[in-house]
Formats: sequence, C-alpha cells, structure tokens
Amino acid sequence: METPTSDNHRLLAALCYPLSPILGVILLLIESTKGDPFVKPHAVQSIALGVVLLIVGTVSTFIPFLGCVVLLLAIAVTIYYAVQTYQLKAFEIPVVTNSCKQQGWI
Repeated sequence: METPTSDNHRLLAALCYPLSPILGVILLLIESTKGDPFVKPHAVQSIALGVVLLIVGTVSTFIPFLGCVVLLLAIAVTIYYAVQTYQLKAFEIPVVTNSCKQQGWI
C-alpha cells in the first residue's frame, strides 16, 4: 500500500469502510481522490466489502437471530478495517481483495 498524500486522504480512506459502499463510490468520482494511490484501493475494497455485507445481511434477515448476529459482525468488521487503514497497516480482506485484484480494479 502507498502512504497517504495528506491526513485528509488518510481519514477518507478509513471512513470508506464504515460508510461503504456509498463513500467509496463518492471518493472514486471526486477528482482529487480518484487517482490517489492510497485512497483508490481502499475505496474499491470498501465498495466490494459493502456489497458483500449488504447481500449477506439481506439474506440473513430471513432468520431472525442470524440477522442480528450478522449485523453486529458487519459493524465490527467495518470498524476493524477502518482502524487498520487509519493506522496505515497493510491488510488484505479475504476473498474481496483478491477478487478486486483479479478484476483489475486495484
């Protein structure tokens, strides 16, 4: 991973995860962040993670207790990745990162 060009970009990259997939899409559309080598991979990963979590969350709502557990896990996972990003720690999200790399998005 690259280092952020500013503290604002570091914060925006970290916020991509808890506010995914919306903020990731917005950051990829904004001129000042879409080409940033630190923000772009996090924005793409957060979009993919957000879509996966939305699908799993939607499917799991049909089983009442499971829906609550999945929701809590999704919140915990997104906060964990946000903290890792803000602390500049390199990480890969299982399956999501490899899929994004294979598609050429990162």
